[in-house]
Amino acid sequence: MVWAPTVALALLAALVFGTLARRLGHSPLLGYLLAGIVIGPHTPGFVGDAALAGQLADVGVVLLMFGVGLGFSFADLWSVRRLAVPGALLASGTVVLLGTGMGLSLGWPLGGAAVLGMCLATASTVVIVRGMTELGLLAAAPGRIAVGWSLVEDLITVVLLVVLPAMAPAAAAGAPAAVPLWQALAVSLGKVVLLAAVVVWGGGRVVPRLLGWVAQAQSRELFTLAVLTVALGVAFLAAEGFGVSLALGAFFGGMVVGRSDLAHQAAADALPMRDAFAVLFFVAVGMLFDPYYVLQEPLAVLAALVCVLVAKPLVAVLLLLGRGQAPRTAFSVSAGLAQVSEFSFVLAGLATGLGILPAGGRDLVLATALVSILVSPLLFRGVPVLERWLSRRPAYVRRHMVRTAELSELRPAQAGGLDQHVVLVGYGRVGSVLGGFLTARGVPFVVVELDRPTVRRLREQGVPALYGDASSPVLLDRAEVQRARALVLTTPDAVSQRLAIEHARRVQPGIEIVARVHSGAQLAELQAVDRARPVHGERELGFAMARQLLEALGASTIEAEAVVLGAGRGDQGAADAPRLFEVPVPAGAAVVGRTLAELQLPATALVVAVVRGGVHLVARGPSTLAAGDTLLLFAGSDDARVVERLVAAPAGAPAGPVVDA
Repeated sequence: MVWAPTVALALLAALVFGTLARRLGHSPLLGYLLAGIVIGPHTPGFVGDAALAGQLADVGVVLLMFGVGLGFSFADLWSVRRLAVPGALLASGTVVLLGTGMGLSLGWPLGGAAVLGMCLATASTVVIVRGMTELGLLAAAPGRIAVGWSLVEDLITVVLLVVLPAMAPAAAAGAPAAVPLWQALAVSLGKVVLLAAVVVWGGGRVVPRLLGWVAQAQSRELFTLAVLTVALGVAFLAAEGFGVSLALGAFFGGMVVGRSDLAHQAAADALPMRDAFAVLFFVAVGMLFDPYYVLQEPLAVLAALVCVLVAKPLVAVLLLLGRGQAPRTAFSVSAGLAQVSEFSFVLAGLATGLGILPAGGRDLVLATALVSILVSPLLFRGVPVLERWLSRRPAYVRRHMVRTAELSELRPAQAGGLDQHVVLVGYGRVGSVLGGFLTARGVPFVVVELDRPTVRRLREQGVPALYGDASSPVLLDRAEVQRARALVLTTPDAVSQRLAIEHARRVQPGIEIVARVHSGAQLAELQAVDRARPVHGERELGFAMARQLLEALGASTIEAEAVVLGAGRGDQGAADAPRLFEVPVPAGAAVVGRTLAELQLPATALVVAVVRGGVHLVARGPSTLAAGDTLLLFAGSDDARVVERLVAAPAGAPAGPVVDA
């Protein structure tokens, strides 16, 4: 079992270093790469079998690209196409040009230099999603733009997987190209188009039916086997039948499975296998890295880092600000793009194997990836700091207001006419629901939103709306927060919330605050603020599920609501805390025809109402009970049981109170 030491120690090292990286706030990907360096041939100690690791890594590449195709969404890309497409092309193009120039300065051929630029130009979707989640912006405009931007870069990666094999004859030293490069590219692109037609059109008809047929066997093992067969089978078909890379074929295979109704189940079943082989892929990449390259070529590594950490984010910031996006959006998206994607390793490995990229180029790409992924969390954490610093610079605030003057002021007919209104910050999925309730109740409100199209749409509908960041005191004053009855914050950005609340309380001490919070720390912080009502999304989701669960277990709607409300107040653990119960009056019960006063209920049990035929009747002593009535009872559990037995007692039983045994 010559494979056992390499695989076992690779997984052990990946587990140890991946856990350490995650505990330090970094992506586990960083730990996997470090694990490969530790067991690689360039460091002392155990040396793994690089050839074996490379073969396992090939499977990891296939499953990795299969997962990308499975989760690829043209709908997500289309929703932010006006920013993500030109932004990705401009920013990535800038890095490609800079990387190509750097490669040429190192004496590499044009093909190898261009590949270096391509490898530095793509960012990791995994790192972006994690960073946006920590900022609480994944579902907001910055998260949507960054993920769409990353999808465009994934598409660029797919195109590069086609281009690289065609570049190989022209890039091989001393080997004249059999055909011109343009002709080789045209042939390769033609093969890809044919492959896409066969796989997406033909496979789109066959694969969903195949998965559905296998799923009818109700065997998870067979279904997982079917998913892996599609992934590896399409990849093999692409490589052998069309002469393209395994990775590209796997991407198309994932797109085909993604069109099936069973796509979510396929993703869940393939995920553990994909992750295991992906870990081995990253470890194998780390084994190929020579850490002494950093000491030999420090200027090259520094130049590559400047391309990734400075040039690309700078282009993104300038583009987004020029398109009218808020500073927070521009800074958050640029922070997410300032790192090197895992697919750069796929490109670098393929280009090295084809003889296009020198071996040192792979080391340069990996060194840049290690440092950029290490720095990425720091960039995300610096976004609120930079935003807070800028918001306190009057010159910057005035300049930003001038650029957005059209949408950052209320219309003359609205300005000055608001009083006792609500300032609603954010009008996404949560804010729009709240806006509907406010409209239904006739409560005036002003929307403060960072998405320019949303602000324009609201203004066209006659809703007062301002474009900008609610952390700006100037913008809040223009929303006339000094006369507002409540400030509602639907975006869980802690820094922006804190600044908005501080200013609102300064100009309107009695204002009510309702804020959506993202973490337990935010919840505790706002609970300590007077007249603030924090809403924790996950906590409220748990309460909603508890209501449904209690009703499924036989509790009435009112009782379930009372239990949840008690839990929200902290009464869940209180002994026999009073709550609402529904007590039905059965036909033939002794209490039918009797009044409430005659029942002699426990003194601590209160009948709130009597429900008869769906109508709530006011409960009084002379109220007479009828069969089919329901008593709404506010009492503790012990008193409720006493009343339930009393009401359920058959005719002929005494009318007095029933005493617990």
